[in-house]
Amino acid sequence: MTYGVKEIFYTLQGEGGQAGMPAVFCRFAGCNLWTGREQDRAQAICQFCDTDFVGTDGTLGGKYDSADALADLIAAQWPVHDAAHRLVVLTGGEPLLQVDAPLIDALHARHFRIAVESNGTVPAPPGIDWLCISPKSGSKWVQREGQELKLVWPQPVYDLEALETHTRFTHRFLQPMDGPDQAAHTALCIAACMERPAWRLSLQTHKLTGIQ
Repeated sequence: MTYGVKEIFYTLQGEGGQAGMPAVFCRFAGCNLWTGREQDRAQAICQFCDTDFVGTDGTLGGKYDSADALADLIAAQWPVHDAAHRLVVLTGGEPLLQVDAPLIDALHARHFRIAVESNGTVPAPPGIDWLCISPKSGSKWVQREGQELKLVWPQPVYDLEALETHTRFTHRFLQPMDGPDQAAHTALCIAACMERPAWRLSLQTHKLTGIQ
């Protein structure tokens, strides 16, 4: 399989249950809920995405013709003096359109713990160590279990009590929807977490700190 990658970079995880952890980010190109083109946003299922996942022109982006080639490049971004804390975050776009068993095996062979950030419309293959699902209103949500449910809020179609009962996640987060009303959305998230303690607040700390 050929993997289309937008960018690869070493940073700190900015949000959710692993915020603050050093990680190599591998952002895959393409998504099934939006083309990534601004002229298509109004007609997209996901209209609030703030990520550039179009093409393969980012840092270390490109077409990789084998899992080993991609895993080797990911491993090369990790500090050479550390072998005990390797974490890779496979994101997008929608990474599960491309992440497969050979890539999972290749990353595990290089001693990486694998985290995936997905919209939940594609079933996850086995072997992922930390699966974060961020469902989008209007999509067909099929992957309803994992380590982390990160719900961008508000999305009125979702009922928090029902999600506590009918999904299986170890951690549940509400993350304020970005945009001009972010302050109001943050207040809504705080109030919802206070009312329903099964949920925690997630902030995009990479934007607050200015890191990639």
